[in-house]
Amino acid sequence: MPATLPQSVLFCCDHNAVRSPMAEGMMKKFYGDRVYVQSAGVKSEQEVDGFAVAACHEIGVELSRHKARSFDDMEEWGDDISSYDLVIALSPASQRRVLELTRFHHLDVEYWPVLDPTGLGTKREEKLVAYRQARNMIRDRMIARFGEPLPDPVT
Repeated sequence: MPATLPQSVLFCCDHNAVRSPMAEGMMKKFYGDRVYVQSAGVKSEQEVDGFAVAACHEIGVELSRHKARSFDDMEEWGDDISSYDLVIALSPASQRRVLELTRFHHLDVEYWPVLDPTGLGTKREEKLVAYRQARNMIRDRMIARFGEPLPDPVT
C-alpha cells in the first residue's frame, strides 16, 4: 500500500541533468500541487540532457526549461536541504552526498538505484531506449511509493 504523500520531496542524482529532472517533472505531473518538488545534483555543470527531455515529452512531462542546480547552488540560493520531508537519491554519489549533508537533520532519505542511461547506445533510437528505461524505472518506483497519479485535467 502506498504511503501518504510527503509535503516536500527533493530528488537528486549526479549532475541534475537526467534522472533527477525526470523524477521532478514526473512527480509534478503525477501529483500536482499536493507536493512541493525540486531536484539537485552533486554537480551542476551540465544542462538538461536532450534525450531526457525527449523521453519525458513522450509521456507529457516538460523538461526543456529545467535549469540544473547542485547542492551548493541550493545552499547559495537559500534552499536548505533540511526543509524537505523526503530526499530521494537516484545515484550512489548523490546518496553519499545526501547522507553527508543530512547527518545532523531529521528527515527521511531513500535510495532508488536508477540506471544511468548517458553512456548507453550509439544510435539515437538505442539511446532513447535506455532513457525510456531509466524514466520507467523512476515512474514505476514513484507510483509504488506514492500511489496512482492524479488523472490529467480535462481541458
